[in-house]
Amino acid sequence: MDLVPIPYAPLPIKLRDNRQYVNYLPKQPIISIMQDMNKKQRYERQIVLPEIGQKGQKKISNASVLCIGAGGLGCPALLYLVAAGVGHVGIVDFDTVDETNLQRQVLFTVDQIGQNKAVAAKERLNALNSEIKIQAYAEELNDKNAEDLFRQYDIIIDGTDNFSAKFLINDVAVKIGKPFVYASILGFDGQVAVFNYDGGPCYRCLFPEAPKTYVPNCAEAGVIGAVAGMIGTAQAMEALKIIVGHDSFQPLAGKLWTIDMHSMENKLLSLPKNLDCPTCSQAKDKITLQYSSSVCGVIPEVTPEQAKKNEGALIIDVRETEEWGAGHIHDAKHIALSTLMQGTIPDLPTDCEIILYCQKGKRGEHAAQILKTQGYLNVNNMVGGYEAWLSDHSPPVEKKTSRNI
Repeated sequence: MDLVPIPYAPLPIKLRDNRQYVNYLPKQPIISIMQDMNKKQRYERQIVLPEIGQKGQKKISNASVLCIGAGGLGCPALLYLVAAGVGHVGIVDFDTVDETNLQRQVLFTVDQIGQNKAVAAKERLNALNSEIKIQAYAEELNDKNAEDLFRQYDIIIDGTDNFSAKFLINDVAVKIGKPFVYASILGFDGQVAVFNYDGGPCYRCLFPEAPKTYVPNCAEAGVIGAVAGMIGTAQAMEALKIIVGHDSFQPLAGKLWTIDMHSMENKLLSLPKNLDCPTCSQAKDKITLQYSSSVCGVIPEVTPEQAKKNEGALIIDVRETEEWGAGHIHDAKHIALSTLMQGTIPDLPTDCEIILYCQKGKRGEHAAQILKTQGYLNVNNMVGGYEAWLSDHSPPVEKKTSRNI
């Protein structure tokens, strides 16, 4: 090992025969040498793989990955990315840990219930690997903050469960040139793909827009934790394949891997690039970002008095047919919540406010969540529902026109 004098006043070393020698240190500081030795020992089980090696491990240590969502997909993906030594990991999640999450979101413990997920995940991941940089963003990803966040990372992991978020992730990734690893789970089914990578298609090449039929999320349709674990782990592997870039690795760019865990039957489908794609066929500076929050609790609310004064609004009764028949708001339209939940989504106007109501307000909020996932940004819920409307004695404003749906 080459030796050089230390760059400050040398300290003499006195030996037994009273001779003195100037202290010398290796070019690389001792602490750095020890850190490298610790890293080699920590990651030796993957370094020994010829596809990884020291060169691949250095790439992993220098890489940065942003995970959107620390839920059923994000938790296993984050665990394996951090364990592998990805040097910089970001976690975006506005939500808090709930007891129902513990069945599949394996990062969290009972004593973290009520904590923000991004912060709680960072705490657990730091305990797993304190040598890397982990950042928690306790906020919702939206069209205002997404670009700034994405620019700080090499790869994006999609751990979300709604179309609005997935479209935003895709559009930002295409706009600023970042690959993202997509996944989706429902019941016993899962799918994984890599979009916007190596000239491959983007998410909108597969889904140009949200389906007209309502697709329930895991809270409504259910999911078993092992499905989330398997699919989230596959996302971590795809990210590591992109980072290391070994010739034998074939990331799922232009491919969609699906699996039915009832039978473990899986398929690998080819995804061609859509030359008429509404996003990746455009110039990057022409891509506009839109986002409709699907966060429970952020549905705008109006009072019956405000609803009565809004002469241009479309008012929709989401109660069942029997309730509608027993009495309803004059000029309101009827679309039962059960109809929306079955996937029948009517074409609604986007040039006016839509006010939903039920009997007391809860079903109206649920219906609003469904419509927001379908891209309707103009949806409101009337607090107190029809009962509050009947109790409010303010006179309604006469509507100029009746809107058809």
